[in-house]
Amino acid sequence: MAKRGGPRTVGVPWRFHLTPGIFMNSLVPVADNSGAKLVRVIGIVGHYSKSVHRRIPGASVGDMVVVSVQEGKPEMRKQILRAIVVRQRRPFRRPDGTWIAFEDNAVVIVTEEGQVKGTEIHGPVAMEAAQRWPQVASIATMII
Repeated sequence: MAKRGGPRTVGVPWRFHLTPGIFMNSLVPVADNSGAKLVRVIGIVGHYSKSVHRRIPGASVGDMVVVSVQEGKPEMRKQILRAIVVRQRRPFRRPDGTWIAFEDNAVVIVTEEGQVKGTEIHGPVAMEAAQRWPQVASIATMII
């Protein structure tokens, strides 16, 4: 008989479930000064273990995604990079019961290890992304 129980699995840190607001093939603006202006989400990092047949994978605040640069500096265009979702329009619930939604969706370009490529972030950053990625929190001007 299969084991039943909590959301913990081996090697995967547990985190509170957030409603996904950014999906595959979404065009998302970039909130930092790395040179990219608009990116297309082409993958969700770590989503392969929880996929369902024919379900479009989604990412929420604090998730790392694989992106392709659509608009920006000529040397940045058509590159495949990693990014972290720092804002999403879709409302999501925090563990204390409050609901939060931002005006727009936004990502921050990072390396594969999670180091931010830009030096500043424009606009607010969700608390969930700042707690999960300390490098993002260190250059954020406003954390909500």
